[in-house]
Amino acid sequence: MQLTAFTDLGLRIVMRLSVLGEAEHATTGVLAEELHVPASHAAKVVTRLARLGVVEARRGRAGGLRLADGAERMSIGRIARDLEGDGEVVDCEGANPCPLRNGCRLRGALARAREAFFAVLDPLTIADMAAPPTRSVLLTLGAGPPAGSTP
Repeated sequence: MQLTAFTDLGLRIVMRLSVLGEAEHATTGVLAEELHVPASHAAKVVTRLARLGVVEARRGRAGGLRLADGAERMSIGRIARDLEGDGEVVDCEGANPCPLRNGCRLRGALARAREAFFAVLDPLTIADMAAPPTRSVLLTLGAGPPAGSTP
């Protein structure tokens, strides 16, 4: 099972926001720069996270992004499910429908495996994912060039 880049970025964004102080806010542009992704991609993810109630976005001079109240206790599994959507692991009905689709047991097995994957993430929270040693790395994002880069 592999998460989409969209879900991966969404989880990284909430982890980064979780270590900001109460008075601190990030912008989508700053997050995109810190996480080394296009700003347009980060904006789409932030919009979805805001719709899900994970992130609050405020406009204006004192605006920016922050985790919604209580979001640090949200399940990583629930967030990943919401970002991934309800699609199946394999597309049996696509442009070239699978000839096994009417009697295949693989489709069901893959659906159960996907659910088991998310079940491992269910008890984990944003706060758990941003705990040490990850916390110190999250706090240093944006402090300089990415690790391993040369000027």
